[in-house]
Amino acid sequence: MKKTLFLFKLILNKRILHTFAAQFKARKVKKIALFIYIFILQIPLFSQTLSGTIRSNSPISFVSVSVKGQSIGTASDANGYFEIKNLKVGTYEFVFSAIGFKKLKKVITIQEGQNTITVNLEPSSYDLEQVVVTGTLKETFLSASPVKVDVITEKFLKKIVTANVMEVIENVNGVQKQINCGVCGTNDIHINGMEGPYTLVLINGMPIMSSLSTVYGLNGIPTSLIKQIEIIKGPSSTLYGTEAVAGVINILTKNPEDVSTIEIDGFMTSHQEQNIDFAYAPKMKKADMLLSGNFFQMNNFLDDNDDNFSDIPLSERLSLFNQWNFKRKSNKDFSISAKYYLENRSGGVKEWDESLRGNNSIYGESIFTDRIELAASYQLPIEENVRIDASYNYHHQDSYYGNTKYEAYQNIYFANLLWNKRIGHNHDVLSGLTYRYQTFADSTLADVYEKKFIPAVFVQDEIAISKKWSTLLGMRSNYHDNHGFIFSPRLNLKYNPQTYTTFRLNAGTGFRLVNLFTEDHAFLTGSREVLVVEDLRPEESYNVNLNANHIFSLARSTGTIDVDAFYTYFTNKITPDYDVDPNQIIYANLDGFSVSRGLAFHIQQNFDIPLSLKAGGTFLEVYSVNENNIKENELFAPSFTGVFSLSYNWQKINTSVDWNAKVTGPMFLPTFPAPFERAEISPWFSQHHLQVKKIFSDELSVYIGVKNVFNYTQDSPLVDWKNPFGDNFDTSYAYGPLQSRRLLFGLSIKL
Repeated sequence: MKKTLFLFKLILNKRILHTFAAQFKARKVKKIALFIYIFILQIPLFSQTLSGTIRSNSPISFVSVSVKGQSIGTASDANGYFEIKNLKVGTYEFVFSAIGFKKLKKVITIQEGQNTITVNLEPSSYDLEQVVVTGTLKETFLSASPVKVDVITEKFLKKIVTANVMEVIENVNGVQKQINCGVCGTNDIHINGMEGPYTLVLINGMPIMSSLSTVYGLNGIPTSLIKQIEIIKGPSSTLYGTEAVAGVINILTKNPEDVSTIEIDGFMTSHQEQNIDFAYAPKMKKADMLLSGNFFQMNNFLDDNDDNFSDIPLSERLSLFNQWNFKRKSNKDFSISAKYYLENRSGGVKEWDESLRGNNSIYGESIFTDRIELAASYQLPIEENVRIDASYNYHHQDSYYGNTKYEAYQNIYFANLLWNKRIGHNHDVLSGLTYRYQTFADSTLADVYEKKFIPAVFVQDEIAISKKWSTLLGMRSNYHDNHGFIFSPRLNLKYNPQTYTTFRLNAGTGFRLVNLFTEDHAFLTGSREVLVVEDLRPEESYNVNLNANHIFSLARSTGTIDVDAFYTYFTNKITPDYDVDPNQIIYANLDGFSVSRGLAFHIQQNFDIPLSLKAGGTFLEVYSVNENNIKENELFAPSFTGVFSLSYNWQKINTSVDWNAKVTGPMFLPTFPAPFERAEISPWFSQHHLQVKKIFSDELSVYIGVKNVFNYTQDSPLVDWKNPFGDNFDTSYAYGPLQSRRLLFGLSIKL
């Protein structure tokens, strides 16, 4: 202001006016002087700037920033930065809005000079800006991730009440739960038609669920303990090593701060299933602690398909979990956790009971499982972002399959040293050293003792090429005693041609080291002999995935449409041959190749009324071509799967209604000799679940539901069930639901 007054006085100086008067008339000079004065005076009034960063847990891009009542505005860049120039001094109402976040109106007073602020937005219920970690091993928003990640949120977990997390995961498009044994109920997850051992299951980023534990241990994770589940389809061996061929499932558990002081959640069904979860999270000064547990019981014999075998296994299981998050002066992370899991599971004919374990006249299958899991994460107290993740798990299985005893022990030691470094404005580098040591002992069936030591080193660089283009480059090198060095590269490209449209190209390789006895129980539950005809080489895969995602507005509502095209090519695939001899399973590396390819789509719509819709489908083809150029279709790989979810929130009475369904198309099934032939292709079928939840207060809610609403079940999954000790008995013909319609009632209490 002083400079302005000085210039004004200078302009009105009599000498200067006399100089101008010599050339112009005095009246014109006064007008010119007045104009110059007004112009100069207004410069500081219009020259103010407002800038800042818009964040949630991390910077938010493409946030619209506008000034109420004016036509000026801007949008935040890839780093969440925005800037508005040429503002007057004064008070304004600014509006910050972005899809996936609640609109924020903020009154800001603009002063002379540069005005800098930080704006924090709250995520909306739409979950488009869900924070994910699995794709890149560090936190990033779903929309910003260069890797396509499917997320099951805690909110969705509450829409499908179940004691088995597998029932929730299979509601993801392209993911299928497969029952491997119609007696003991072992199951696994298929991604894009590829069998369970090709999918790596992580808990909090660590390979706790692996090999022997995959078919049993996943059932022991209480859904009430889960914060979210992240799923990557396609090879991820660059970050996670062996088993991450078809994809990765990362189960993230809740932190103590996510839980009320006391929480109790329990339900029962008309089939006499009983499930109870509890959690205790006291408020403490130096640490946050969470103690939780789960108990499940099913002791009701059901035989709706009239084969004299229980349709679902009888079981009792107990799971205990304890986690500590320590509060450090440096604000660096430090957490430790422990989990114990105990299960007694059995299935068989109605006359069987536990006292008949190993009996050779009355058939039953009995499995005792106990597990111990330990995990820790520690961020070093240094300027650099360096973290150590470590885990250990012990798994013991003591079982009988008819009169065949099988007992095995597994230990897995794991450690990851991670260093995350930002270089300049464009490079975000993550590097790491991995240690994995695994022991496996089978003291009964094959007298096997194995040790696997697999060290690895990896590096990835996420590069912001421009506002529209980004890429991720990665490389991993694993070393195995029998196979030497195994390299796994990856390439991810992300392109945003406009604010709400994203294209992703993912290409990479995967590999898998095989342990047959921990991954295929067919030789235990049937009468077949296992033959390994050669030294098995590691399986290798090559994958390309193209994803397109678009966010749209329709009649004051917001939605997304997502399309995937994928292709996976396998070499050295290890295939079990059930057809050469009905009494044998022959394992060998495929001399030809194997392919999994398909197209998937998914639509999500949140309407202006409290109604949301999700629907998706996957068209799939999985096959192998042998050395004679003969094509063979993969078993239990449906040509089509579809998912559907409809949710309505009746806010006036605090009641929500959720309908979830899954449609499964035809799939190729195992063949059996006469007179035990079964259909070689399954029919179309669907499963539907309905749930109604009433919230009485913040502390109490009640829910009721119907599972398998239309009561669809397949026929008996057992072949020659009348002669379970005979040569033709087989438990693998399971393609659809085995449990009939049942009612569910539960309640949730928070204190």
